[in-house]
Amino acid sequence: MSSLPRVFSLSDFDFELPEALIAQHPAPQRSASRLLDGRDAGSPAHDRIFNELPDLLQPGDLLVFNDTRVLKARIFGEKASGGRLELLVERVLAGNEVVAHMRVSKKPLPGSRIHLCGGKNRGGFDAVLLGRWPDENGPLFRLSFEGPRGETPHELMERFGHLPLPPYIERKQEGGNDPSAAEDSERYQTVFAARPGAVAAPTAALHFDEQVLSRLAERGVERASVTLHVGAGTFQPVKTENLADHQMHSEWYDIPLPTLAAMERCRQRGGRIIAVGTTTVRTLESWAQTGQLSGDTQIFITPGFQYQVVDLLITNFHLPKSTLMMLVSAFAGYEHVMGLYRHAIAGQYRFFSYGDSMILEKKKGTP
Repeated sequence: MSSLPRVFSLSDFDFELPEALIAQHPAPQRSASRLLDGRDAGSPAHDRIFNELPDLLQPGDLLVFNDTRVLKARIFGEKASGGRLELLVERVLAGNEVVAHMRVSKKPLPGSRIHLCGGKNRGGFDAVLLGRWPDENGPLFRLSFEGPRGETPHELMERFGHLPLPPYIERKQEGGNDPSAAEDSERYQTVFAARPGAVAAPTAALHFDEQVLSRLAERGVERASVTLHVGAGTFQPVKTENLADHQMHSEWYDIPLPTLAAMERCRQRGGRIIAVGTTTVRTLESWAQTGQLSGDTQIFITPGFQYQVVDLLITNFHLPKSTLMMLVSAFAGYEHVMGLYRHAIAGQYRFFSYGDSMILEKKKGTP
């Protein structure tokens, strides 16, 4: 008689991580980062360098990237009364409206005017608070940006905003003479970032450079793109021990028709679909569940989930107790993934957004 499937709780995805392993800066070259080869659950993991990736893939495979571009979404300002505040723009709506997180001592009321980067009379711009989002009790704020020259929200963020680095990367919050600003502006974007809308980078794709992409093409590995605008919720830890009680954040995604055609051709020739990053996984598996090529997804992938699209996964090392740890464990098997994390910690791999990566193969059978 087969045993019942294991029921996982939040504490199953906790682990001790030395603070020194949290990468504060990227590797000197994108593809010089380390790559843990954990494809074979029945064999020891192999320590590699990321530029060896083309040798691990086969002609006819298809790499699917997330082509989102990180917005300069962190904007500093003050209320009309003088209290300081900080916005983190989560989403751009129609017209000049945006949805944002707001950090402020006392929340302003709807209709209030906010002065950003000094306000329009001091070289910056203003915003008007319209209300909460997605409803009147929602956690986010809906605002209308008023640029001095009629700029769009994207143009205003590019001009006045700061890159919203993850909370575990220590930087000066308001720019200034931060020597890392230029490095972050380049390296916290992928080399193929195209569609602005994210507040966090699809970090597994940060390791790819033109040299690696060229070698992949020479090997006969094809490329395709999807878009998922990564939200700030990706950094929020799960707080409920019972995973079923967790409210998953929502993110917007889009799968172009050429990408759908590329995946069909890959299947027909017997190739493998390789997701670059968990955001690509969320996109492809959301489509597989709903049939929708574009829209919002709140997909929450935990062990027991049946993957329908992705065969291999390239991913960075994730936060303890995070939904991404659960997604990866559902993909490659909980015991295998936790063993890889122990290997990575013992081997001094670098963790999180600017850290190293690993490549995994989908576990066969029931998780």
